[in-house]
Amino acid sequence: MSNTLIWIVVGIVAFVLFIFAIILFNYFQLWLQAYFSKTKVSLFAIVAMRFRKVNSSVIVINLIRLVKAGIVGITTDDLESHYLAGGNVGNVVSAIIAANKARIELDWNVATAIDLAGRDILDAVNTSVNPKVIDCPDPGLGRPTIDAVAKDGIQLKARARVTVRTNLARLVGGATEETIVARVGEGIVSSIGSADTHKVVLENPDGISKAVLARGLDSGTAYEILSIDIADIDVGVNIGAKLQEDQAQADMKVAQAKAEQQRAHAVAKEQEHKADVQKNRALVVLAEADIPKAMAESFRSGNLGIMDFYRMKNIESDTSMRDSIADDKD
Repeated sequence: MSNTLIWIVVGIVAFVLFIFAIILFNYFQLWLQAYFSKTKVSLFAIVAMRFRKVNSSVIVINLIRLVKAGIVGITTDDLESHYLAGGNVGNVVSAIIAANKARIELDWNVATAIDLAGRDILDAVNTSVNPKVIDCPDPGLGRPTIDAVAKDGIQLKARARVTVRTNLARLVGGATEETIVARVGEGIVSSIGSADTHKVVLENPDGISKAVLARGLDSGTAYEILSIDIADIDVGVNIGAKLQEDQAQADMKVAQAKAEQQRAHAVAKEQEHKADVQKNRALVVLAEADIPKAMAESFRSGNLGIMDFYRMKNIESDTSMRDSIADDKD
């Protein structure tokens, strides 16, 4: 009985030693690396990360990077919290180190918030250190130039280059590059449109840059505009003359339409008059058709004698003869 108990105890001890050996094999090298890097992280903490489903290598390696960069105050709990929240721990740590080297103030909570918001925090820090240039308009949208018309009606085609750097304080919730491009384009159009002539713009293109830059177009965006440079400006078509030509053609078409309307009205009136003439002629024919009836009735009633009838015929014949003679003289 005692032998059996001894074997049970030996088995348990062997199992514990086996588990401990696995732990040492998997985590001791990582703990040893942290230890020689003077990074305070215990072997127990590394093992506990495994049970919390945290990649201990990611946490320890990035904590070592922070310590070697001379950044203190960020603990393994901070790194684990961001990892469990779905953030990119390595990217945030790289951004913190880059900001520290560039003497840019970047708090860990701000950096993690920017990362969780879907922004590339490392790229933002790099842009803050090394400003980038944005083309306006964006060539990828298919519009090569910003077109505007001066007061004299001449179209100008401009291209600008906007130099910006990231404003880390406004990166979360701030507008993106598309807003910068849209605002700069709007400012250029407004500045050209307020110019009395296109020659003024061509002589002083930097006036557009100064006017647009003074508008504070970076308000509410994730960037700070450093400069706006007019890269190119060309003369387009004479929009004013074209508009006047189009207006003249439109006026001519309106006048032609009114003339055609009046002509159609006159033709309609003429047709009405012709219809009235035909109607009156029909009435005359109807009246003449009643004459024989009236004469027959007069003969029956004795109001008209045969001699009266012959005299009337003679008068008609004489009248017809006189009309014929008059027509021959004409």
